[in-house]
Amino acid sequence: MNTDKKALNMLLKVGFAEGVSFLILLGIAMPLKYIAHMPTPVRVMGMIHGVFFVWFSIALLQAKLEYNWSIKKATIGFLLSFLPFGTFFLDKTLKKEL
Repeated sequence: MNTDKKALNMLLKVGFAEGVSFLILLGIAMPLKYIAHMPTPVRVMGMIHGVFFVWFSIALLQAKLEYNWSIKKATIGFLLSFLPFGTFFLDKTLKKEL
């Protein structure tokens, strides 16, 4: 790992974790809540996903500042985190910068 790409590598790792937690929340925890009437998985996974989302937002801001990304690029990265599989798409495009 290049030391000058540390912020980008952190963003990629946190983005992956955030994306996986979002998919688990939507694909497993939410159906358990509404189909099996089990609200606990949503509370637990929602908290985990929330922590990863905040961490992702901080990592994105750090990468934006370190690599002097445009507001547009950072905003697109942030908006992609609201879409299922969005952070995986961001991961694919940012890996080209490594």
